[in-house]
Amino acid sequence: MAIIELLHIANCPNSEVTLQRLHRAVANTMSSNTSVKPTLVDSAETAARLPFAGSPTILVDGVDLFPTDGRTRDLACRIYPTPNGMAGAPTQQQIEAALVAHG
Repeated sequence: MAIIELLHIANCPNSEVTLQRLHRAVANTMSSNTSVKPTLVDSAETAARLPFAGSPTILVDGVDLFPTDGRTRDLACRIYPTPNGMAGAPTQQQIEAALVAHG
């Protein structure tokens, strides 16, 4: 069973929508006992010890579901390329496709 984690900062405007999309994507693509763990990144020290690329970051088994060179210690938002342009969260379809590809 995969370990799925959503790294986010406090008051990130995109965390909740990403968490909702992630829950739906997991339900659509993975076994029913797969859970999603939200993790608050509350300091630069916490960000430094995690593969954090901005809020929200989705990890599957400790690996960024949308890999980038952009690891950061900053408590900052992240942007994702989507079919509709840059956005603060990947689409549910992008999350599903990445989960399936991750395998």
